[in-house]
Amino acid sequence: MTPLKIAVLDDWQNVASTVVDWSVLGSMGEISFLHDYPADTSTMARRLRDFDIICVMRERTLFDATLLSQLPALKLLVTGGMRNAAIDTAAAKRQGIVVCGTESYKHAAPELTWALIMGITRNLVAEANALRAGNWQVGLGSDLHGKTLGILGLGSIGKWIARYGQAFGMKVIAWSQNLTPEAAAESGVTYVSKQQLFEQADVLSVHLVLSDRSRGLVDTEALNWMKPDAYLINSSRGPIIDQAALIETLRQRRIAGAALDVFDLEPLPADHPFRTLDNVLATPHIGYVTENNYRTFYGQMIEDIQAWHAGSPIRVFG
Repeated sequence: MTPLKIAVLDDWQNVASTVVDWSVLGSMGEISFLHDYPADTSTMARRLRDFDIICVMRERTLFDATLLSQLPALKLLVTGGMRNAAIDTAAAKRQGIVVCGTESYKHAAPELTWALIMGITRNLVAEANALRAGNWQVGLGSDLHGKTLGILGLGSIGKWIARYGQAFGMKVIAWSQNLTPEAAAESGVTYVSKQQLFEQADVLSVHLVLSDRSRGLVDTEALNWMKPDAYLINSSRGPIIDQAALIETLRQRRIAGAALDVFDLEPLPADHPFRTLDNVLATPHIGYVTENNYRTFYGQMIEDIQAWHAGSPIRVFG
């Protein structure tokens, strides 16, 4: 059998080759670890056209119908996680490309979310930078105990954030299009309307899946409902928040600040306002970038490849 060509894509930190043991695939073919950022479709097609198997890290690279049609050798596409909006699974199926996923380490994203909450409310970046510059205290932090935590989307991650908030002595409220008062009560959370969520929250954290219903859900009207001393947190998906509306809200200081791990376009352009606004704490989509999560992703990618090679694919999309 002709050796397979396997690409591990978007290895931005240059860690994929050492997080897990890929040598078990040595008998199948040759593995290439690619560290480049995504590029235009023609560049991506040239970069990937000879690979039989491609492993992708979450949604870093868009695999739409146009790109997939220019990858004649591709037989298996494996992604970290069991959801990847960047892959046109219908187009892949038409071309006979199998798409498989992996499980995720469930604590990584909630823990990063709470770090963002602590970081923005206690002014940690400015205080740490002041210390590095030879200065001392430069501002006042905000308290969490006794405040109201609003959760937009009480799913698996939202429920963890609710627990963290309760442990910090916060009142926790939540809303989403599918949430019911009964489901909220099961987590010790108070169900409110969308407007009440934005009006009452001192810290509002977004935890929705990106869809046609959720895209732009946090719009100008919702942002105008927020308290002037409230903070907005987003570790879910960038397009859930109307980016232009949020930038204008922050520039006019109609809210205290925002902590963001996700953006409309990633990597974030060098001249983007979120890089320079002093009431923004921004991190480069690291909610899932932890040792345990990477071991889970890459370890199960190897399992997916082995199962596919044996003729019995596992964790298949669709």
